[in-house]
Amino acid sequence: QVQLVESGGGLVQAGGSLTLSCAASGRTLSNFAMGWFRQPPGKEREFVAFMTWSGSITYYTDSVKGRFTISRDYAKNTVYLQMNSAKPEDTAVYYCAARLAPGTVLASMWGYWGQGTQVTVSS
Repeated sequence: QVQLVESGGGLVQAGGSLTLSCAASGRTLSNFAMGWFRQPPGKEREFVAFMTWSGSITYYTDSVKGRFTISRDYAKNTVYLQMNSAKPEDTAVYYCAARLAPGTVLASMWGYWGQGTQVTVSS
């Protein structure tokens, strides 16, 4: 069992930055992939980024490449999503997720989810 708790969401102006956190507990994550997904208003949940806990592999959806960075802190058992150059289209509820490696872009393949944190990007 893995418990995930997101935090750090809020309001940011277009072009600004925001960092989301996902604190994990319940089991060792050494063989896990950690991911971020988002659900814009009125749309389905979509893939944003994932990484292996080891940090050796990262993968991003095209729309966030060069703007978002996924990372982790071993000591804090926490995964981060740093959002730079935020755009209004980034407005969504952001969810962190976990699964045994490898990662995948398919939300249905991830077994553990956080409660979500709202990110709103104003024009």
